[in-house]
Amino acid sequence: MLKRTVAMIIAMLIAALGCGTALAVNEDVEGELVIYTSMYPFVIDMMDKAIQAEFPNLTPGVDGSFFFYAGTSKLITKIYGEMGDKRDQPLDCDMFMVAEPAFSLELKDYGYLHSFQIENADSLLRFPYDPEGYWYPVRVCNMVLACNPEMEAQWAAKGVNVPKTFKDFAYDPSLKGYISMSDPLTSGTAYAAVCSLLDKYGEEYFDKLNANKVMRESGSTAIAKLQSGECAAIMILEESVLKYIDDEAQNGNEVANIKVIYPEDGVILIPSTVMIVAEEYSKNVNTEAAEAVARWLLTEDAQKLIMQGYMHSVLKGSDAYPKNSIPTDDLIARDLGVDWEKAYKDREEINNLWTEKITQ
Repeated sequence: MLKRTVAMIIAMLIAALGCGTALAVNEDVEGELVIYTSMYPFVIDMMDKAIQAEFPNLTPGVDGSFFFYAGTSKLITKIYGEMGDKRDQPLDCDMFMVAEPAFSLELKDYGYLHSFQIENADSLLRFPYDPEGYWYPVRVCNMVLACNPEMEAQWAAKGVNVPKTFKDFAYDPSLKGYISMSDPLTSGTAYAAVCSLLDKYGEEYFDKLNANKVMRESGSTAIAKLQSGECAAIMILEESVLKYIDDEAQNGNEVANIKVIYPEDGVILIPSTVMIVAEEYSKNVNTEAAEAVARWLLTEDAQKLIMQGYMHSVLKGSDAYPKNSIPTDDLIARDLGVDWEKAYKDREEINNLWTEKITQ
């Protein structure tokens, strides 16, 4: 009995020491942290809880959260304002997690980013990263089409074809007045999509969208119009549709009036990046803590949260993917791609072209 009791005490001590050692890894990470992000608020909530658990001595810098949320385009405008006209002023954040990788190239050119290394990045990541360590992909958004299967027969009776490709979405005149997408002037992922489609189909793509009277509105509005029969098809992020379907299912409602169309001419993957603000421009001057969080974001635990947010993992060899989606490697094989250098360098020109062409 005595031996058994001693053995149990020793086992408990070993377990306690083991837990202490595990926690000690990130207990040294201290200070305050502010991250600008365009991730959806429900993903931010999950990330906040996970970061606080992983880094117990790190202080959230935004009203109890580590994150300040806004759409990518609004964040870019906010960052420009903080940088000042001469692009030499400090920022009110320490990290960025925005949707559009072209902005990473821009911030790097301005000297606003801190370089850090991710160990074995080549074998870890299945998406490109900056070889100098200024940015790494951390979550993957996927631009697709969507339709309402319950109304396909009604649309067909009207002579309207539900598109199977991004090209059909713009070029098929039967869809005139029945298509919707986000505005690339206000949405970073929509901007990435039109950059990709502009490269594939030329300026004519914008002309055809205009001729088809494309509506520019939020994803939630577009989904509502799809279900009501005001739209036959919408261009939208896969995550928006997957989240809607899963939310309804959790409420006991089976959704049959919306589905994702994975276009036959390809999908548009947007590997959104994590960046650390250079120390001289950082709000809290804590690049060491920011590096620790950035590295954690590329762990399997953090990537599981990304997939729970209906986005795809950046980890090479991962067989997991968002609920109700398709394998990420299958999407990679069909990716149209985006010329991020062009998206950065020609941003004003592309935005002006969109404004000039889309007049409906």
